[in-house]
Amino acid sequence: MRWQAFFAVIDLLILAFFILGPYLRSGPSYIIIDYMIAAWMAVELLARAIAAPSLGAWARRPMTWIDIVILGTLLLPNYLFNFAFLRVMRIWAVGKSPLLKEGLKRAGYGHLQDAVRAVLNFLVFLFMVTGFVYTTFFYRQEGGEGFVDALYFTVATITTTGFGDITLPGTLGKLTSVVTMIVGISLFVRLAQAVVRPYKVSYPCHQCGLQRHDADAVHCKACGNLLNIPDEGS
Repeated sequence: MRWQAFFAVIDLLILAFFILGPYLRSGPSYIIIDYMIAAWMAVELLARAIAAPSLGAWARRPMTWIDIVILGTLLLPNYLFNFAFLRVMRIWAVGKSPLLKEGLKRAGYGHLQDAVRAVLNFLVFLFMVTGFVYTTFFYRQEGGEGFVDALYFTVATITTTGFGDITLPGTLGKLTSVVTMIVGISLFVRLAQAVVRPYKVSYPCHQCGLQRHDADAVHCKACGNLLNIPDEGS
């Protein structure tokens, strides 16, 4: 768990470098940090390949190919766009890992697991779209104005507000807007459901297999089977 938390912090630092890129591009520190991150990612890819059961299993992981793409953009910063924003997929993976569940449980907030996971999924999608829009349409703008414009467009599109003061040009821009609206509103509704709906626990019914039950349920709602749900503290 400590290693997972360490890698999560590293991923957040890489994302911070991506956001601060416009401020650093004019100075020599940009190239230095860029190649330091590239070296870290190369070592990390090699370590994951060694730790994997086989090279085939390592190559079939989507994050492997995402990291290879990011590594290529870092090694050729003057010729390729910076796709370091793809590292936000690692934060999505944290929501699926035992790190989130165990961390919330130890902090006494285990019942918020579904809501926190929904928030993470929404934020990951928000940053993915913002990063793509920023890299594709606003990357050459000076300072943080381009990233703010990309974030503003993404939020306005996800919420279907559609002010129209910032639009993406061309067919690619239109397709980006369509995908953002369709997927974004779905995640937004899922987030609202996770926050508003009553808290349920994961406890499979031995009779019918229903996974989700009210925390104080005595009988399964689907089949009426007697349940024995343990308390949070037990």
